[in-house]
Amino acid sequence: MKIAIASDHGGYNLKNIIYNHLVSNGYEVVDFGTDSLKSCDYPIYAKKVCNAILNTEFDKGILVCGTGIGMSICANRFKGIRAACVSDTFSAKMTRAHNNSNVLCLGERVVGQGLALEILKAWLNTEYEAGRHQKRLDLIEE
Repeated sequence: MKIAIASDHGGYNLKNIIYNHLVSNGYEVVDFGTDSLKSCDYPIYAKKVCNAILNTEFDKGILVCGTGIGMSICANRFKGIRAACVSDTFSAKMTRAHNNSNVLCLGERVVGQGLALEILKAWLNTEYEAGRHQKRLDLIEE
């Protein structure tokens, strides 16, 4: 599985923790930035990850900012992206199982490192159930 990851300055530290965790667990991961704590604009980085997924270069994406909200708002502007801002493991599972989310958004200032990694694990290990849920996704795409 190929994963694209990015953050703004508010999510920089958590992004690096997640990146290292994914790489150490055998995932192919590309970091689309930012590369420092210097203030920057999150839409630039959300756009890079979303385009990489839409171009089928990557299977999933992870976006991190201070709350996860800005990244999710921006990512969901892209047709074909289903981004979910998550702060608990149940929601992480449900957004994959029922919504087939392809981008996980996290807030560094909202979730700690341990919970973030548990959310990530739940999200990555949950399969989309399709069935009755596909009709709803089709309605969203219309």
